[in-house]
Amino acid sequence: MRRRPRALAAGLALAVAAAGAGGFVARQHAGADGDVRLTSGPLPVVVPDPPAPPKALQDELSALALAYGEEVGIAVTDLDQGWTAGVDPDGVYPQQSVSKLWVAIAVLKAADEGRLELDRTVLLTDADRSVFFQPVAYNIGPQGYATTIEALLRRAIVQSDNAANDRLMREVGGPEAVAEALDGLGLKGVTVGAYERDLQAKVAGLVWRPEYGVGWNFQAAREQLSRAERERALEAYLAEPMDGAQPAAIARALAALKKGELLSPASTDRLLTLMEEVRTGPRRLKGGLPPGWSIGHKTGTGQDYRGASVGINDVGLLTAPDGRIYAVAVMMRRTWKPVPQRLAFMQAVSRAVAAEWARAREPDFTTAD
Repeated sequence: MRRRPRALAAGLALAVAAAGAGGFVARQHAGADGDVRLTSGPLPVVVPDPPAPPKALQDELSALALAYGEEVGIAVTDLDQGWTAGVDPDGVYPQQSVSKLWVAIAVLKAADEGRLELDRTVLLTDADRSVFFQPVAYNIGPQGYATTIEALLRRAIVQSDNAANDRLMREVGGPEAVAEALDGLGLKGVTVGAYERDLQAKVAGLVWRPEYGVGWNFQAAREQLSRAERERALEAYLAEPMDGAQPAAIARALAALKKGELLSPASTDRLLTLMEEVRTGPRRLKGGLPPGWSIGHKTGTGQDYRGASVGINDVGLLTAPDGRIYAVAVMMRRTWKPVPQRLAFMQAVSRAVAAEWARAREPDFTTAD
């Protein structure tokens, strides 16, 4: 009777040591003879909660949103420390062309897995025409236009070309295939929903027709709709956007991309480089960055109707002079503010991030008594 406690203690000590070395935890088990034996199993995975965001930054973002006076979503994630500050970070906002990022990730994932070759030549025809900004479509002649997947990828991200994006989505299997790729990567809270041309037609109250891709036919057809039809379609889109995403989810996805958790190193570098070369939105987030900062980003700009614009967004990775990185998403569901005020708001968010970085670098002169 006196030897059993010592044996049990020794066994427990051995089990604890084994757990530390091999990732298993010992459990007590009483046998039929009354002896206490040890069994083992995997340790439970404990994911620590992220730290709270800096109060000064959170207060400043809240004040900026309050002063703007319209529905906005903001998320700022520190890639090093893991905290996220924001305003309505889990609300669902229309992305518009921000969703081109997820199409690009699906394309590069397919390339990483050997299902798609970036240097493969594809032929664009009249059937590939989309809507609004689509400069690649100007090259489509009677014999079509030959280009590569990689060239379309550059056009979609750097120029935000809608026709290039739609063809990329078609190459990987359509919106459903993009959704499957995002789910496989564990990216929750971001969607694509539809081809750009189908999405924009639905927002306007139309159903896409091939002739809408030529000239101003889409705008002319849109003008023929009644005010009630336009408003009904727009309100339905805003209530449940097909391309909806949460600002915090976008920030998490950007952080995962930068950390190399989504794509191969080569594909990660390729997409990050394209984001750094983006030509759209130079006066959005980028416009508020102090000297020494850099940004890789993607903008989104929706349709205008009766003095308001929907889906005015900018999301990206902001890099400080010392290399510290923040994933940032700023999204406007619908805004009536003049363009200069929209730009000033986004720039103010960038300046708030830069100010937080500067505060974090200040030396702490407090000492214990």
